[in-house]
Amino acid sequence: MGSRWMVMLVAAMVLSAVGTDAMSNLNASRKLRHIVLYKFKDSATEAQVREVVAAFSALPKQIPSVIGFEHGTNVSGEGKSDGLTHAFVVTFRDEAGRDEYLAHAAHQKYVELVRDRREKVVVFDYWADE
Repeated sequence: MGSRWMVMLVAAMVLSAVGTDAMSNLNASRKLRHIVLYKFKDSATEAQVREVVAAFSALPKQIPSVIGFEHGTNVSGEGKSDGLTHAFVVTFRDEAGRDEYLAHAAHQKYVELVRDRREKVVVFDYWADE
């Protein structure tokens, strides 16, 4: 009985080590994408929209957990955007990085700027394999 217990213990330790390594490698190849889509209010001026885009674009330099950023305007010809005109994609290594970003003072200041200028916002996060 003692040797069987020892074999099971060693097997569990090996499986645990292999599993941990495999999970680390898997997680290292995955990135968390945070997508933000806006429809601005009709009352928002072009200058106000440009200010929002510039402020959002400045966040990666202010928040260390951001490892990637891109943005653009809708150019789809399908007519299925439901009025959403601007997209922002922010990339993080993990949920902790995203959570740091969401709570960061620079992000909170940005949210205050955009809050009254947007009519609709959609936020969607997903894991991307890289």
